[in-house]
Order: sequence, then C-alpha cells, then structure tokens
Amino acid sequence: MESERYKLLLNRVKELEKKVEQLRISRRVLMNLVAQLEKEKADQVLPLIEENRRLKKANNRYAQILWSKNQQIAELTFWDKPEVKS
Repeated sequence: MESERYKLLLNRVKELEKKVEQLRISRRVLMNLVAQLEKEKADQVLPLIEENRRLKKANNRYAQILWSKNQQIAELTFWDKPEVKS
C-alpha cells in the first residue's frame, strides 16, 4: 500500500518535471520570438525615423523660403503704395 502510493507520487513528480521542462522550452521559444519581433520592429522603425527627420528638415527649409518670399512681397507692396493726399 505504502509502496503503491510512493510509486504514484514518483510518477506524478516525473510528470510534473516533464511539464516544467516543456514550460522552460516554451518560454525560451517565446523569448526568442519576442526578441525577433523587437528586432524586426526596430528594422522597420529606423528608416521611418530617418525619413521623418529628412522631411522635417525639408519642411523647415520650405517654411523659411516662404517666410522670406512673404517679406519680399510685403516690402514691395509697401513701397508701391501711392501716397494718400489729404
């Protein structure tokens, strides 16, 4: 009776040890997948960040050109106004 219980408990321990080992393997696989996904994400995001910087720089240059042209237009329209005589 006691030996049967001992055998059952031994079998149960072995089953649980197998499950623990399977969980460890599953965890490693999942961690590798997460690492791979993070790398892929970084590989996709980096070019987008670079393009964003380039577009911001181009936008800044364009805004400066527009500002300069608007100033020129304002100066030309100021000097071209006829004087109002009272």
